[in-house]
Amino acid sequence: MSPKPTYHHGDLPAALVRAAIELLQESGETELSLRAVARRAGVSPAAPYRHYADREALVSAVAAVGYRELAERLVAAHPSPSTPEQLVGVAIAYVQFALQRPALFRIMFAEPCDRDNDERVAATAALAQYVRAIVERTFPHADPDALATAVWALVHGLAFLYLDGKLDASTPSVVAERIAAAIQALLAATTIDPGGAG
Repeated sequence: MSPKPTYHHGDLPAALVRAAIELLQESGETELSLRAVARRAGVSPAAPYRHYADREALVSAVAAVGYRELAERLVAAHPSPSTPEQLVGVAIAYVQFALQRPALFRIMFAEPCDRDNDERVAATAALAQYVRAIVERTFPHADPDALATAVWALVHGLAFLYLDGKLDASTPSVVAERIAAAIQALLAATTIDPGGAG
């Protein structure tokens, strides 16, 4: 039996976050324990407490990584969307992230997080600003906060409907078509003309 890996590299917080994300990916469960994370990282059960006061603090650090990864996916879909079609592409990327990283996505949004965690606060603020900026560019005459909330709520709700098996996620194209139709229906129902009087 090979010896358990031990922590020597000087960045225990990062090692613990990596271990937590690995556990999420492998098990699909969101019930992270500091003891299991410590075991995965190859450190003593007490070691995580030097950096994270409790499970909630570690979950916040994991969530912050998830928000950054999600933001990278959205920017990769389109760095600065300014049309309804580009908005649809970003919405599809959002839901695909949720379907590819379900446990991480649930940790990010369905778990209580430490609001004093600066990294998490910055990551969520950046994501919210990205969504608001899309709305400002695409619909300059709309109320940016209200429409950004509506768009985010729609896309986020779709993500959880797919995760919870309420919508057909059998193929990426089926998912993409449904998301595109939902976004287009919302925009049509709001009777907002991009670049127009709204």
